Amino acid sequence: MKQEKIINHSALPRAIAGGIRDPRVRRYVAPSRIVSVSGDVREAERLIGSTEIQSYAYSSMPVCLLAPGSDLVLDFGCELPGGVRIVTAPNGTFLSRVRLTFGESVSEALGVPNNDHAVHQTILTLPPTGMTEYGNTGFRFLRLEVPQDAERPLELISVFAVALFRDLEYVGSFHCNDERLNQIWKTAAYTVHANMQDYLYDGIKRDRMVWLGDLYPETRTVLAVFDDTECVENTLDFAIQHTPEGAWINETSSYAAWWIVCQFEWYLRRGRIEYLRKQHSALRSIVHQLAGCVDENGVEHLPETRFLDWPSRNDPDATHAGLQGLLSWSFRCAGAMAETLGDESLKKLCDLTGKRLLRASIPRTENKSAAAMLTLGHVAVPWVKEILQKNPERGVSTFYGYFVLEALASFGDLKCALELIRHYWGAMLDYGATTFWEDFDLDWIRNASRIDEYPKKGCDDLHADFGKYCYQGLRHSFCHGWAGGPAAFLSEHILGVRPLAPGFRRVAVKPEFTGLQELSGSVPTPYGPIRISGTPEDWHWEAPEEIEVVTEK
Repeated sequence: MKQEKIINHSALPRAIAGGIRDPRVRRYVAPSRIVSVSGDVREAERLIGSTEIQSYAYSSMPVCLLAPGSDLVLDFGCELPGGVRIVTAPNGTFLSRVRLTFGESVSEALGVPNNDHAVHQTILTLPPTGMTEYGNTGFRFLRLEVPQDAERPLELISVFAVALFRDLEYVGSFHCNDERLNQIWKTAAYTVHANMQDYLYDGIKRDRMVWLGDLYPETRTVLAVFDDTECVENTLDFAIQHTPEGAWINETSSYAAWWIVCQFEWYLRRGRIEYLRKQHSALRSIVHQLAGCVDENGVEHLPETRFLDWPSRNDPDATHAGLQGLLSWSFRCAGAMAETLGDESLKKLCDLTGKRLLRASIPRTENKSAAAMLTLGHVAVPWVKEILQKNPERGVSTFYGYFVLEALASFGDLKCALELIRHYWGAMLDYGATTFWEDFDLDWIRNASRIDEYPKKGCDDLHADFGKYCYQGLRHSFCHGWAGGPAAFLSEHILGVRPLAPGFRRVAVKPEFTGLQELSGSVPTPYGPIRISGTPEDWHWEAPEEIEVVTEK
């Protein structure tokens, strides 16, 4: 892990020195293009690629001018977390007014966006000769609109996005001869990185919160890309610390099971036994809480809120099947951690409950999320493979699509999994995405314009016209951490690096080329990265000397 530079803070006032450290850094990002101009706007091109982060007191310097009633839409080149810095020119003692609208799409910047979790549209009063910063959300586009009744034009030296992100090295990597897969891996990795804020968020525009039920794909992607341990551990701890005794995490019963699964995967890949020991009490409490929801026939009876994912929310059979698989998976993980902690009574409870869960009869459902969870929970039902391989690009989501990929890999069907990644996640890139979305359906693109273009008459608006459940229209998040699963999947199943002992002390390495002609990449471990490169006929690996590597050629 990158070591933090030691700085002498002895001269800082005590109040500042004792403040809460922001784990993020800031970077000013100039706009890369002008999307649209309306009304009297002059010298707008001066804003593109600007380096002027500071105002100056020379009124004769050239500026961008927006007259009353005019507006300007800027593109910063990629979705980013943060706000905006507006540098205004000297104009006497006059204050200026401007309406700002942040947008993850051009459509959102032109419309009236949803303001959940962060304000995405507001009117600011700007000083002359000033640097005004505003906002903390997720956006790529910014509309600046001077009200019609403004007393004077707005004079701009520059406009910057202020990106707020953890300054982390991308230790993990993935490259192959299929550039589409390469771009998907990078976009998935960055999607999760953008959500690594104070804690690991669900989304940088909306759902700027810790949701344990959504955390697993994000955790797995962090493990595939970064050496950072602070963000994930703090997030898992936050969930426990903010859950009253006897209550359910996020007031959702299934999220307790997700906490267990996340803790197990974290320990398996980071091997931090001291951190696991700190979870012992919470683990015992949660296991007993969940065991009380399994009857003598092995049927789960989790109380409300019974949540798997949004598409199955109103399908009781699918929800039950998925939760049955999730509970089985979580008790298997809890049992392994109990054994590591030397807690024999807890291990016995996990084993007995886990065996009961495998005996239950599960009614058939056509829901892919449920089928995937039954597969990952090792609940033997005869129809899950058929469900997952039937029209594989239909009935998936950016969230549970990751579990569908993992289930397909368990059947050995990596070809189907790669095609799903190329077509489903790749389609978002085709329509202008720079991060992956809260949800997506291939049917949406039949008659749609790109999200980085001015909405076209006669075409569907990918942002405003679609979305369901809690993410309808412009409320829909276009940078959601749960959508980053392809990065973790490609690193584990295509590069083929899989831990056989906690902390990667023993590792299986077997790249699966699956029609690819070249592969290279790296996977983080506590001892340094494991590197893979080569062709189907000739590939090799490099690993730190502390790691025992088992290979199959």
